[in-house]
Amino acid sequence: MLDTGFYDTLSRLRLRMSHRSSLNVSGSRKSVRKGNSTEFSDFREYMPGDDLRRLDWNAYARLDKLYIREYMEEKEAAVSVLIDTSASMDYGVKSKADLAVDLTAAVSFLALNNTDRVLLYDMKEMGRPLAVGGGRKAFAKVLHWLENREFSGEVDMVSAARKMRCPGAGVTVVISDFLHPDMLEERAENPGYEKLLQYLNYCKQLPVILHTMAAEELHVTLEGALNLIDAETKEKLRLVVDARALDNYERELKRFTERLKKGCACGRGVYVLCDAGKDRRQLVFQDLRVIYDI
Repeated sequence: MLDTGFYDTLSRLRLRMSHRSSLNVSGSRKSVRKGNSTEFSDFREYMPGDDLRRLDWNAYARLDKLYIREYMEEKEAAVSVLIDTSASMDYGVKSKADLAVDLTAAVSFLALNNTDRVLLYDMKEMGRPLAVGGGRKAFAKVLHWLENREFSGEVDMVSAARKMRCPGAGVTVVISDFLHPDMLEERAENPGYEKLLQYLNYCKQLPVILHTMAAEELHVTLEGALNLIDAETKEKLRLVVDARALDNYERELKRFTERLKKGCACGRGVYVLCDAGKDRRQLVFQDLRVIYDI
């Protein structure tokens, strides 16, 4: 877990929102509704029952009509976090699972610190999300929930996403290695990652894809004849790793990450490749700066 100093620095940042909130709970985000904040929105003609304190007398002097000044209403926004808890995430000397936990904690703290509502989803248990609100004092609930995550078995990411609650426009953060057959299949007419992003767009969600990879996956040093075992299906594969095989792997990995990044950009979202071996401060405060309003 991350230390107190880390969260003190994180508290100075704010998660970027492209959508206005449509929730009905007071908060710090601009809503689609009109209200009583200090930020001016527009004028409209006076109607019986309106608050006379909001009359614009300068407009009345110019136009000889009564106009009401409207202001943006501030509401809390919804930040959903979908965390891949499949067995493939539990890999690496500095594991992707640990990185996913730290990223979920960081995003949740950032949202709660700005009085947003957080919805945490374990992709293996989509029917039991943790809904947290009420500011940073509720962060302990997030940490307790994360301590009880188990990284095992398989996950169908598209089916999991379709079980997500959609309370209104907001941000959905997906934390995964995307090492699932339907995500990797490039020749499919509609690859899994496209289905995932299309569904989030349909739900009026700004997608933030945090693609977690182990240092051993980004910089492969294995060589020779190897017996590989799939962490999720237990399927075995005999493979000879030489310079040519490593070149092919690096080329395909680059193509895959570029496809994810391009697909995310088409939905006005954000893609970040997250190296589990990298220092957490550098990763969160530098690599993830694209998701913040600073």
